[in-house]
Amino acid sequence: MLLRYVYDRHLAQASYLVGCQQTGEALVIDPHRLVDDYLALAAEEGLRITAVTETHIPADFASGARALAAATGATLYLSDKGGAAWSYDFAHYSLRDGDRITLGNLELAAWHTPGHTPEHLVFVLTDHGAAVPMGVFSGDALFVGDIGRPDLLETATGIAASKEPAAHALWHSVQRLKTLPDYLQIWPGHGAGSACGKALGAIPTSTIGYERRQNWAMRETDEQQFVATVLDGQPEPPRYFR
Repeated sequence: MLLRYVYDRHLAQASYLVGCQQTGEALVIDPHRLVDDYLALAAEEGLRITAVTETHIPADFASGARALAAATGATLYLSDKGGAAWSYDFAHYSLRDGDRITLGNLELAAWHTPGHTPEHLVFVLTDHGAAVPMGVFSGDALFVGDIGRPDLLETATGIAASKEPAAHALWHSVQRLKTLPDYLQIWPGHGAGSACGKALGAIPTSTIGYERRQNWAMRETDEQQFVATVLDGQPEPPRYFR
């Protein structure tokens, strides 16, 4: 297995290329608009991009998922869990909770983890050369030291009375992530400086076990207190988020 990390420091945004070196297949997760970056990276590693996905519809950068799939002929895997008002209106392979993407010896299991956005997914990665999962591409559901903000539909786009239900949904998503084993690596969608959370750590990766001990959201045991804390002190969203 090969895993490459692509980071845009101006947006504090992370994307990932994961490949099966045995079959030469690769998947890109959360690509930005400059798709040549991923084409060059795959060529450098002797891989062909056969699948493209994203953890959620981003507000803070222009997604390159559709363009990268078109450039490579890859299958575009996208969530269909956001409801009719929050779904993709172009051709894609629909992902629901529990669906899997297979690349040679690799398997990514999609978990629906709403809260930051209604359709949000994380992907639990297993290399079938091992008996257990290796890590989780956590998108904006779980960061190093923080979680994704659930208020943007209300504060950035004006959908009234949406932030508290989203915060409750995020609570349940975090509880589900807490069921993962401590040893699993976390590969988040953003780092320090992103406006998608309020206290993101500056290191690029973590583990479920470390976050269970150090991340306030993983430590909180009361749902109402969680909701109050996650909604308190969120920065003003940049105007372009709308």
